[in-house]
Amino acid sequence: MRNYVVKMVLQIVPVLFLISLIVFILVHVTGDPVNLMLPETATEADREALRAAWGLDRPLYEQFGTFLGNVVRGDFGTSFHYGEKALPLVLERLPASFELAVAAMLIAVVLALPLGILSAVKRNTVLDLFISGLAVIGKAMPNFWMGIMLILIFSVQLGYLPVSGRGGLAHLVLPAFTLGVGLAAQMTRLIRSNMLEILGQDYIRTARSKGLLEAIVVGKHALRNGMIPVVTIMGLQFTSLIGGTLVTETVFAWPGLGQLLVTSINTRDMAIVQAAVFVIAITVIVTNLLTDLVYRLLDPRIKYNG
Repeated sequence: MRNYVVKMVLQIVPVLFLISLIVFILVHVTGDPVNLMLPETATEADREALRAAWGLDRPLYEQFGTFLGNVVRGDFGTSFHYGEKALPLVLERLPASFELAVAAMLIAVVLALPLGILSAVKRNTVLDLFISGLAVIGKAMPNFWMGIMLILIFSVQLGYLPVSGRGGLAHLVLPAFTLGVGLAAQMTRLIRSNMLEILGQDYIRTARSKGLLEAIVVGKHALRNGMIPVVTIMGLQFTSLIGGTLVTETVFAWPGLGQLLVTSINTRDMAIVQAAVFVIAITVIVTNLLTDLVYRLLDPRIKYNG
């Protein structure tokens, strides 16, 4: 296990280098940010002066070398749009995205775990059909529509929860539930299919033949093995929530990283885009490493060789 962790940590450097190179190239080939920073009436001399001031007149390999040198010192440059250092702006938005992602994931697990188990245990019954139908509906509903409906019901009509913004726990409920329902629908179907496969295994029949309670058979013997694919989905979805919840953040005016990233892409704000992608890449790598460690806790038979 220790060798595996060390190997994964050592892989972070080349992975981040390749990601930085790809993003740097893609950002530069999308267009000239100077055209967005200056009005249409600006002269060519003004454009050249601004390019020289921001170092955009140099060859790309020189710009990339300077960028890498600054990254080592934690400096991703200055935002064209905001006029501030890029990394602090990204890190300022990260807690909001992390808070929303964790809350949505908790809601998804709380909903999906009992529903998926019940659907598998009560296979082909009315309850199973009802839960499966809910999962299909939950997966089919767009996030923006559900968010708007929740606002109309719980904020506008009932006045129980705030409409938008980030503040206390009340501000978190609606956006987290909006994201959590879609995740719960996907996880419910996955838990059901995994539990159905495991409940048909020989060791489950052996446990039942020993007279163990059904709750022990399902909760102790079947669920633990059935959670391994679910943990994979949780890891993948969590990282997508960190940087990809633009629609929900827009509906609820949630000041997260996704909204900042898309805005920066539209304005070709290279410093923000590079800093945001770099932070998201680190989050993905750390999440994957933690997911692998959880595999080992769920199933001690899983071994990681150096």
